[in-house]
Amino acid sequence: MNDLKLMIITGLSGAGKTLAMRVFEDHGYFCVDNLPPALIPTFIELCSQSIKRISKIALVIDIRGGGFFDKLFESLKEISDLGFDYEILFLEASDEVLIKRYKESRRRHPLALEGRIVEGITSERQIMSKLREAADYIIDTSFKKPSELKEEIIMRFIEREKEEQLIINLVSFGFKQGIPLDADLIFDVRFIPNPYYIEDLRPYSGKDQKVRDFVMKWPESRQFLKMLFDMIQYLIPYYIREGKVQLVIGIGCTGGRHRSVVFANEIAAMLKASHHRVIVDHRDINKDRS
Repeated sequence: MNDLKLMIITGLSGAGKTLAMRVFEDHGYFCVDNLPPALIPTFIELCSQSIKRISKIALVIDIRGGGFFDKLFESLKEISDLGFDYEILFLEASDEVLIKRYKESRRRHPLALEGRIVEGITSERQIMSKLREAADYIIDTSFKKPSELKEEIIMRFIEREKEEQLIINLVSFGFKQGIPLDADLIFDVRFIPNPYYIEDLRPYSGKDQKVRDFVMKWPESRQFLKMLFDMIQYLIPYYIREGKVQLVIGIGCTGGRHRSVVFANEIAAMLKASHHRVIVDHRDINKDRS
């Protein structure tokens, strides 16, 4: 197979595709924004045959291409038939966050030129649903700062070129919102005393020191943390041996705002201290405020 690295960056408008493209560009990728999908096979062949051979390419493909977007899957099949491998990175965010971003930037949504932003987002989700299903990687940028998204992209895609190494993704979540569908391991910390029932702690999250101190003051919390870390450490070499490149660990409490956040952060710090590559996502930290 051809050794050209091809990354397709796609997803919802306003979810961070431009930032993602800049990160790849900063790390030596030849980047093209909004290339009509029908031109992808020809473009890839030209790059592979150029005198100064281009070996790393990132293409941003989205609904701005209008009718051209419908040709994307045909083009992806064609480049596979030509012997080129590719990966798809899909960026998304919640409706609320996307609406807020559009209002702050005062830009129009590509599918809502004469309508409401939310209508454009709904249409785009429908159009992009099949591509989302085909994606190799999905990143929800709802609660990520630009620096955090940049760090995650570098860790997932750039650093692996230097050294293949397992990425551990710790996801705190609330069982009320459902279990993360991509989790390899799920741990339940609902047996720990709940800060939600302490009036002075309820407005805060597990990121706040006072909540962290409350959660970790119990003997069962400290013992479980040690046992959980030891188990993960024990399992890591076996996952690597099996060729796994990403391990998703879900840590859940009732609402996903207090206890699970504390434990995800504690485990992340311990794993980082042991020189593992770790990404932390607090999926539901801003959902359970009732």
